Formats: sequence, C-alpha cells, structure tokens
Amino acid sequence: MQPLKLTLKGFRGIRYGLGQDVLTLDFERLADGAELVAIAGANGRGKTTLMDNMHPYLTMPSRAALSGPGGFSYYDHVCLPENEKDLTWSHEGRCYRSQVVIRLNGRRKTEAYLHALSDEGQWRPVCLDDGLVSDGKVETYSRCVESICGSADTFFTSAFSAQGKRQLSTYRNAEIKSLLSDLLGQEEIRALGQKANDTAKLIKAGLSSIRQELAGLDAEHARLDAGLHRLQGASDRVTQTLIEREQAQQALDGHRVGHARLQAQRDQSQSTEARRAQLLEERKALIVAGTRAIEGLKAQEQDALQGLERLAQRINSRRTQAQSRQSALMQSRRQCLNVLEEADTVQRAAHRLPLAELVLSARQQEIVVCRQQVQAMRDAQATERLLVQKLASIELEAGRAALKAQELAHRFGLVGEVPCAGTDLQGQCKLLGDAHEAQTLMPSAQGQIGRLAQDKALAEQELSLIRHRYEELSLAPQALARAERLVDMARTRVSRLSLLATRAGQITQARAALQTIELELSSLAAELGRTQDYEATEEQAERQQIEATRQRIAQALVQQAQHFREALNRLNAVLHGLPTPFDHQMLAAAAQAEAQARLALSTAEQAHLAAERDAQSRIELMAQARALAERRVQVQSRMARAEDSLGSWNLFARCMSNDGLIALAIDDAGPALSGLANDLLLACYGPRFTVSILTLVETGKGEQREGFDIVVHDGESGDSKSLGLMSGGERVWVNECLTRAVALYLAQHAGRRYDALFSDEADGALDPDRKRMFMAMKREVLRVGGYQREFFVSQTPELTAMADAVIDLDAIRDHGVTEDGAKKWASA
Repeated sequence: MQPLKLTLKGFRGIRYGLGQDVLTLDFERLADGAELVAIAGANGRGKTTLMDNMHPYLTMPSRAALSGPGGFSYYDHVCLPENEKDLTWSHEGRCYRSQVVIRLNGRRKTEAYLHALSDEGQWRPVCLDDGLVSDGKVETYSRCVESICGSADTFFTSAFSAQGKRQLSTYRNAEIKSLLSDLLGQEEIRALGQKANDTAKLIKAGLSSIRQELAGLDAEHARLDAGLHRLQGASDRVTQTLIEREQAQQALDGHRVGHARLQAQRDQSQSTEARRAQLLEERKALIVAGTRAIEGLKAQEQDALQGLERLAQRINSRRTQAQSRQSALMQSRRQCLNVLEEADTVQRAAHRLPLAELVLSARQQEIVVCRQQVQAMRDAQATERLLVQKLASIELEAGRAALKAQELAHRFGLVGEVPCAGTDLQGQCKLLGDAHEAQTLMPSAQGQIGRLAQDKALAEQELSLIRHRYEELSLAPQALARAERLVDMARTRVSRLSLLATRAGQITQARAALQTIELELSSLAAELGRTQDYEATEEQAERQQIEATRQRIAQALVQQAQHFREALNRLNAVLHGLPTPFDHQMLAAAAQAEAQARLALSTAEQAHLAAERDAQSRIELMAQARALAERRVQVQSRMARAEDSLGSWNLFARCMSNDGLIALAIDDAGPALSGLANDLLLACYGPRFTVSILTLVETGKGEQREGFDIVVHDGESGDSKSLGLMSGGERVWVNECLTRAVALYLAQHAGRRYDALFSDEADGALDPDRKRMFMAMKREVLRVGGYQREFFVSQTPELTAMADAVIDLDAIRDHGVTEDGAKKWASA
C-alpha cells in the first residue's frame, strides 16, 4: 500500500494546526523518489492527523481508544457540516481511491466508497470475487479494504507505528497468536477450526436436548414405578370392597325400618303437643306482662329517688355559692388593706418628687460644664503635640540652615587660596566661580537662621501657655466622673419617687372598694344565717311528698307480684297434668344413623369403583413401562454417538486453534522473526542485544504452558530478561526492530507486502546516538524489505534533516502553500 494523494476537509487537527478547512497533498510530487520522507512542524500543526489518514482503513490509530469496531469515531475529529477524506493509493500495481464522507448536519452519518482505476482510466466501484460491491456502506468498505490490504491489526502492527502504539511485549497470549496467525496466513486453518468449533457447539446443543429427553424419560420411568408400587394388590382390593358394599347395604335397610317406626309415634303425639304449646305461650305472655308492670313501678321509684338527689344538690349548690362569694370578698378586702398600708409612703414620695427633679436638672447642667472642660483639656493636649512637632521641625531646619551657612563660608574662604586668582584663568576656574557664588548666598542663609530663631521663640512661648492651660484642666476628667455618678443617683431617686407617686390613684380606689366590700360581707353573712330556715319551710314539704310517693309504689309492687305469682301457679299445674312429650332427639338420632348408613354405602360403592379403576390402571402402566424401556435404550444409544462425535470435533477444533497447528506454525516462524530482528539490531545498533521469541513459558511450578514472551539477551552484561523489564529507551529500540521484522517477514514469507511504512514520533525515548542509529535502521529495513519509502514524524531536527524529503507544515501555515506549490517546500 502506497499513498499517492490525500485531501482532508473539515478535520479539527488541520483547522487548528494550519488554519485551513481543506488540505491537499500530492505525495508523488512531494516525495519525488525519496526513501525517507519526514513530516515536520511545531507541536499542534496537525502532523499526527495527517499521518493517521494516509491509509485506507476507517480509523485514526493514534486517536483510537481500543482496537476493533467501536474503538474510534470520526465525529469527534471533524467540525464542518459535511467533512471528507479523499485518499488515492496504490497496492500491488493497481490504483485505488477511498472517499469517506462524514456528515454532522442533522443526523450523524458516515459513507465510505472504494473505487479502482480500470484499464480504460475510469474509476469503478471495487467488486470482490464473492460479488460484494462497495456501495457506500461502512461495513462493505471495510470488507473490501481488508480483502485487498489485509486486516487492520496486521497493517498497524507491522507497517504503521502510530503515536502511543501498544508495544509487542504488552500483548497477551491470545492476542499475539491471533496476530501472528494472520501474519503467517493461517486464515484457512483458523476458519476450519472455527467451523469445527461451530459444529461442536451444534452437537453440544443437540446432546443437551438428548440429555434433557433422557432426563424426561428417567422421570417418566420413576413415575411409572411409583404408580405400579402404589397400585400393587389392586385385584385383592376389588374383592374386599365388594364384600364391604353388601354389608353397608344390609345396615342401611335396618336403619330405614327403625326411622319409619319413630315417625309414626311422632304423628300420634301431635295434638298433645299443640295444647302444651298453647299453655306455654300463655305462661310466657303472663311472665312478660308481670315483668313490664313491675319494671314500671321500679321506674317510678327511681324517679322519686332522683328527685331527692336533685333537692339535696340544689341546697348544697346554694350554700357553696354563698361560701365562695364570701371567700372572694375576704381576699379582695385583704388586697385593699395591703394597698392602704403604703399610703403614707406614697404621699411622702409625691411631696418630695419636685425637689428631686430640680436636683437632677442641676446635676445634668454640671455634667455639661465638666464635659466642656474635658474637651478643652483634650484640645490643649493636641495643640501641645502639634507645637512639639513644630519645634522639632524648626530645630531640624535651623540645623540644616547652619550647616549650609558653614558650607558657604568655607567655599567663600577658598577665594584667597585658589592659585588662579588674579590671573587670566580666573574667569575659567570653576572652583573660583563656586566661591563667588557662595558669597552671594551667605546673606540669605544668615537671614533664614534669624527667622527660624524667631519662629522657635514664638513656638516655645505658645507651648508654655498651652501647658499652663493643660495643668489647670487636668482635674476635669475626675470632676466629670463624679458629676456622672451624682446624676445617676439623682435619676434613680427621681425614678423611684415617680413610681411611688403614680400609686396615689390606687390608694383612692382601694379606700372606695373597701367600703363596698364591707357592706357586701355584712349582707352575705345574714344570707348564710337564713339558709337553714329555707330548707325547713319550702324544701322539707317537697321531701315529704317524695317519701309518700315511694311508699305507695312499694305497696303496688307487693300487690302486683302476688297477682302474677297466683296466675303462674295455675298454668304450671295444667302443664304438669299433660302426658310426657315425644322425644324428638330419638327421631333425629334415627335419621342421622340412616344418613350415616347411606353415606357408608356410597363410600363402599366408590371404594369398589376405585379398586376397579386401579386394577385397570395397573394393567395400562405395565404396558407403558415396557414401551418406555425400549425408547430409553434408543435415546441412550443416540447420546453415546453424540458424545463420541463431540469429543472428535472438540479435538479437531483445538488442533485448528491458536494452541494447535497455528501454535506450531508460530513456533516455526519464531526463529525467522527473531533472525530478522537480530539482523536489524546487528546492522544498526551493534552486537549488544539479540532477541528470541518464546511460545512456551514456565509456570511457577516449573511446568511448561502455552504463552508468549520476548526475551532480550544483553551481550555486554550476559543477562537475559523479558522485553517488558527493559528501560524505556531500550524497549522502544528493540520493539521497533521487532515491528519492522514483522513487516519484513510479511514481505518475504507471507506474500503480503506494503510499499510504504509509517512511523509517528517513535524515537521520543531514545538518546541522540540511538536516534541516528534509529534512522540507519529505517534505511536498512527499506533495503532488506525492498520498500519504496517510509513516512515518519519526529520532533528531533537532526533526524528530520537526515530525511530525503521534508513536508514542512509550518511553511504551509505561514505561506499558505497549496497543492500546486507544496513541492517547493519538500527538500532533499
């Protein structure tokens, strides 16, 4: 597979890296016969996006979360409503064109078309030998690509080193065997193994149904055995139940005769029973009438008792109300007396309140004066601080002025000492000019010293006055605190006197209320004295009337009880003169015995019929058991044949699996792969490292089992260790040699070759020396395998410079290079 031309539209990596929505590169023109083609550019320029799309498979291997369907989606890497990947590529002398359209407008949809260039120069949809045509569906496109270029796993393992690619040392046993079997062209063996496995699954499913059928037959056999065991002795039970039925029939006939005799006796005693029932009804009516009359009299007596209770309650209620009223008046009287006890205190407080208010006002005025004095003291203190600061600044400025005056006097004194004085050079002498300038400045300096002395004297005089004022007011805070205490005391006294003075109205109300209470207590005492007289005159007559009514009711009760007792005795005498009544319990017992005999006869008949059915069922079950035994033998024979076939097909499937013939083929290919990898290591990196591929690994118990491991032998240290235990740079070094050895093996032995190889930043973990060897290894692979070229991405400028041609994406971004001018940015 060799990429010829690529157009990417709407890919995020190209838009963000190059600022373009569409990028077209003609690799035939850019490579122009070069073997090593570098794709260069700064980080984020879209190099990986470009390389991930230089193959016809529907994935971007550097972006795929996992291998296989569902591990990658184009929708996360495109940004336009309609995006496109158009790749023209060649394979085994034929030219193909892959067109992938990714739509985001509305419902997401991906279409993929694969066309082949015909001999007439026209693009036609690819058609496989089995009739499959590339019709735009993703599934048919993937099948067509894999039929032409092989599986994607093989391509990305051997010919395409994606960024972050999984190393061979991390593959599990099943994964590496599947990969190597595909490399070795063992698809037919694997297909046979899969067919054998499917056949074994079908036989296993059929065997499961046979076993279920046999289990059902076993259950049916157990049921028949249980039924035969249950029906054992059925013919003997038929004879026994026939005898029991005849005995039950004889017993029923005897009970029928006894029941008919008792019914005749009951008919003869019906007239006597009618007279007895009439007398019983009269006796019952008499008892009911007597009970009602007596209950009425008792109700009247109860009403009289309730009248007595109401009379007593009325008397007690009136007495209780009077006593309660008296208690309430006594409580009010005590409260009034308690209020009147404070009358003198309240009167005195009302007399002293005006004087206390005058004292409080005078104290508050005194506080105002004290606060003014305190504020004046604080102002004097602040003024003192300001004057002290002013004196310090005057003294500082006076010191500076004195120093300046001394400096000017010194400079002026140099007039007589300067050697150029009086000569022609005195006009050009800067020192002499400085001395004359000092002479002009000395009067102003002396004047400033005098002014500062006057300011200091005035400030000291003002400071003395302020300090004298501060000493006069130093006692003002103590006076203010004393005045505030006196005001608090006066305010408390005024508040207490005001509270007492407000109670003068309560005193007046208490005197008036006490007079009213005394009058009401006098009248209430007279009323309580007359309570006994009321009961004797009015309520005593009511009590006598109620007692008379109770006596009349008691006499009526005695008369009624005697009358009803005599009538009841007469009816009892007539009832005792009648004949003894017929015993209906004997008739009921006879009827019950007859019913039981009839039930016994029915039970005996049912038992006889059941025995007959059991005997017939036993004959039928014996026939079913014989037929079931014959069928069970047939099913067991079928199951034995299925088990033998299942074992044979399982053995055949294992022989055709990864652990069978494929494992043997891998064992045969292991030395060849190891030899190719060692040749690359020797030619590029020297004799230090050699590798060997193991398909049998040792377990913890020292046993051999199927597995996969890559062992690296270090010629310098003499150690041998697994590839996964080596350092990061060494692991990359050896892994790349192994990967390229797989590509060489495909080209030399498997008959499947790709004209181009791809590598994306595989040299990141290598040191500078190893990077140069890494480039030598690339050229050696191209030479040994007969490859046309390799496209690679590297962040090392030295390696990029060692390439035969460079595709500079930075130049494309900066200068807006299109397909027509892209070739000038490719350098050899």
